[in-house]
Amino acid sequence: MADQYVQTRDGEESPRLASLRWDELPEGPVLILLDQRRLPAEEAELVCTDVPALVQAIRTLAVRGAPLLGIAGAYGVALAAARGYDVAEAAALLETARPTAVNLGYGVRRAAGAYEEAVGKGADAQEAAAAVLAVARELHREDAEASERMAQHGLVLLDELLPGGSHRILTHCNTGRLVSGGEGTAFAVALAAHRTGRLRKLWVDETRPLLQGARLTAYEAARSGMSYTLLTDNAAGSLFVAGEVDAVLIGADRIAADGSVANKVGSYPLAVLAKYHHVPFIVVAPTTTVDLGTAHGASIEVEQRSGREVTEMPVSRAAEQEAEAGGLPLAPLGTQAYNPAFDVTPPELVTAIVTEEGTVSPVTGAGIAELCARLRR
Repeated sequence: MADQYVQTRDGEESPRLASLRWDELPEGPVLILLDQRRLPAEEAELVCTDVPALVQAIRTLAVRGAPLLGIAGAYGVALAAARGYDVAEAAALLETARPTAVNLGYGVRRAAGAYEEAVGKGADAQEAAAAVLAVARELHREDAEASERMAQHGLVLLDELLPGGSHRILTHCNTGRLVSGGEGTAFAVALAAHRTGRLRKLWVDETRPLLQGARLTAYEAARSGMSYTLLTDNAAGSLFVAGEVDAVLIGADRIAADGSVANKVGSYPLAVLAKYHHVPFIVVAPTTTVDLGTAHGASIEVEQRSGREVTEMPVSRAAEQEAEAGGLPLAPLGTQAYNPAFDVTPPELVTAIVTEEGTVSPVTGAGIAELCARLRR
């Protein structure tokens, strides 16, 4: 795997592995993923030769994060087309792999549409496969460009809301290069602040139950040379009371038409804390995360994960090994666990939504509609 490099403030270069890449091997095309289940202890690649393998990787969070799921879905359709599998069947499998993240369906439908269009114009199998791969690569490039623009818009907003100083930012879950074709969503804004000397501290929620803040955001912050501190999720309130948080930055897995935001569970309590303590609560997400077909937050399907993620401590980060070996018990045998993957924050608790097309503030249904209307012009 070819390393990618970012510049840190002290001038040293830090290698960044690609989260996802397409490759042509002698036995055929493959999609290669950086297995996020094994981070931060091990940087291991997962090779997907067919769509069922990619679906399993998505469901077990080997690859995750709203924007990257859209890219992975598009490449999955390209993989099916290139290897001669049923494209419609592959698209159906991929689109339902994670129900909350709207980007996955967007990427799958866009790639499948390119295949159908090519076939409809008389393209042979090889030509249709090439057309789908071109769309997947285009989506990958677009997301990288969107990431850069979101970082710029987010930094401008921070300077407007918090003039004249460096910022102490609290973030939740993981929103960096690991979820994106570029440098991420919310994390990209914090990284831009770091590079311009405007980040004083990045507070990283561990993010229960899968610890994606502790395992992944801290991993990315360390490799970028950022000043960061990890905290347990239930310690965030004490930071607000002490006046140690200037802004909260999170990503999103789905934004409803009314501006409600679905994100990793634990985001809503942060929004309540931020509102009470008069701290800006900012959501950073590409426009592909906006779902006008979902009218309001109550309509967002929230994925429920296995109770074992709460009641057991895994003996391995790899989901397949956990399933076989089990984990160390953290609760009595037979304990029932409530384990939603996401929660929904209503628009009145969100200070602003930052996208590659600009910022929506205040967050209202009309503002979301105007944002989407600009995209259609």
